[in-house]
Amino acid sequence: MEVFIVSIFLLLSSCTPKIAPLEAPVPQPEEFTSQGPVALSDEWWASFDDPILDSLVQVGLEENLVLAGNWQQYKAARAIVRRERSFLFPEVDAFAGVARNQPQGNFSEDLQFQTGLAASYELDVWGRIRAGIQAEKYTAEAILRDYQAAAMTVSAEISNTWYELLTAHKQLELIEQQIETNEAIVKLIRARFAGGQIRAVDILRQEQLLESTRDLKIFYETNLELLENRLAVLLGRPPQNVEDFRTGIIPNLPPLPQTGLPLELIRRRPDLQQAYNLVLAADREMAFAIRSKFPIISLEATGRFNSAEMGNLFENWTYSLAGNLIAPIIYGGRLSAEVDRTEAVKNQRLFEYGQAVLIAFEEVENALFQEMKQIERLEVLERRLDLSSKTAKQLRIEFLNGLSPYLDVLLALDEQQQLEREMLEARQELLEIRIGLYRALAGAFETEREARL
Repeated sequence: MEVFIVSIFLLLSSCTPKIAPLEAPVPQPEEFTSQGPVALSDEWWASFDDPILDSLVQVGLEENLVLAGNWQQYKAARAIVRRERSFLFPEVDAFAGVARNQPQGNFSEDLQFQTGLAASYELDVWGRIRAGIQAEKYTAEAILRDYQAAAMTVSAEISNTWYELLTAHKQLELIEQQIETNEAIVKLIRARFAGGQIRAVDILRQEQLLESTRDLKIFYETNLELLENRLAVLLGRPPQNVEDFRTGIIPNLPPLPQTGLPLELIRRRPDLQQAYNLVLAADREMAFAIRSKFPIISLEATGRFNSAEMGNLFENWTYSLAGNLIAPIIYGGRLSAEVDRTEAVKNQRLFEYGQAVLIAFEEVENALFQEMKQIERLEVLERRLDLSSKTAKQLRIEFLNGLSPYLDVLLALDEQQQLEREMLEARQELLEIRIGLYRALAGAFETEREARL
């Protein structure tokens, strides 16, 4: 029997099906349009040189609940790999029992006691089991990369929310200053109205501007509270338990980072590595489906103790060894359909990976272009604000001297205050664009969970 099994194993091993090597579609792009002088660290938020942001990101990476859930998903995937690897080893079961025998024509009954071990083992002739293990390994690696991409998302959201929060504080301070200015002007023109130097409609117009700035104050106060709540949730805390995030400085824009080569970006970004590992997992699942069409060879061994008396149970024993060959013949096209399905899934994953690479290139190029144009916009806004301030000041002087109507002063003041608010928003948008660029360029960074694994 043993010689027969070994002979079959050697014969079939020489016929193991070969799977064509996987070639993922990777576009060959030119270099990115811009290049900075500073190398980008994986922990990109350190570029802002903001200790408070550093601590917030570290807390978020450790306590964010979505990220914690993604890590548990990875641990489950690792357990599945261990489960699939166990099929490479024999399965051994212990059994024990008692049977009641009654010979024909005999009214007495005999008890038969038995115990022993049973083992079974599938010879992985075609590599079917190994293909399944490899598929789960690549799936687990994809889930790890997904966790790393989620960590990148959490760090970016915390950074954006933190600087939005600081900007909201600045906006609230600015609108309070504008309210004070508008209140002072209302008092001034009311005094001039009493002297017959101004019309009543001018007072009404100034009061309209005052009420509009008060309305904006309510909007900024609401936005500030919502941002604090969002930051608390990102840190894994209830919004009602949030601390007062009022300290902090909006940083200047750091130097533009080195963008590197596009193909380096493919190897660096965790979301692209996730997509590629999904391709590899689909390829191994197709290999598993192909190899499932070939015969299964298994070995079975049983060792058994039998006795009519418990005291003599371990004195008599028998064993058996068997080899089985099971080959699929008629399955109604089920196995071939599964091969076609897994091949289509693999091709789908290939196209999805190629699309993810293109989107990654697009994100970098968009961020580079947006930053360049946002800097230009800020320069224009600064010039506009400077001119508007000078215009408002000059019109105020002319109005006091009776040379200009108050409507001109009011319009100039309104434009100046709008431009002041736009400047704050534009600076915040520039930081958001830079954070987007960092996120598009940065690779995976090791979290505390990975370090403890």
